[in-house]
Amino acid sequence: MHRIKLFITDIDGVWTDGGMYYAENSADRFKKFNTADSAGVLFLRLAGIPLAIITGEDSGAVRQRAGKLGIRYVFTGVRNKLQTADRLRKELGIDWDEVAFVGDDINDIPLLRKAGWSACPASAENYIKNEVDHVLSRSGGQGAFREFVQTYFERRGELDDIIQMYLDQIPPNA
Repeated sequence: MHRIKLFITDIDGVWTDGGMYYAENSADRFKKFNTADSAGVLFLRLAGIPLAIITGEDSGAVRQRAGKLGIRYVFTGVRNKLQTADRLRKELGIDWDEVAFVGDDINDIPLLRKAGWSACPASAENYIKNEVDHVLSRSGGQGAFREFVQTYFERRGELDDIIQMYLDQIPPNA
């Protein structure tokens, strides 16, 4: 497996179960995120690998979650995910084979096809599963993003090192 230098993720159907919650008498919409996915962000940060969110939904909830996790590259309301990813990839000086992407729906197909390593959650449609290098065992909203990141480090034999890097940051007697 190529060394990945940029991870890109979709949100709805990957970090969430794809559902949206609407308040009865309000324009408010709510998304439920699984906190397990924050470990994937932590692992990437420890490894020095940037993460980008590219989502078609123009969502304040996504921007808020990304801000809390300190994710620098956040693109919401995107119509052409491949084009956005290509601009970021070029800006960072990264080749396509050094890009990993996890997505779950039809608008993700062009980027899934272009990324050096691609995956989708177990809950994705079969025609999406046929497009990816790896089908995750977890469904969207159930820690699929964390599994995506962990699988990469496991396949490279680096997961234990990443976990140890985290443990080394914990002060003794904490």
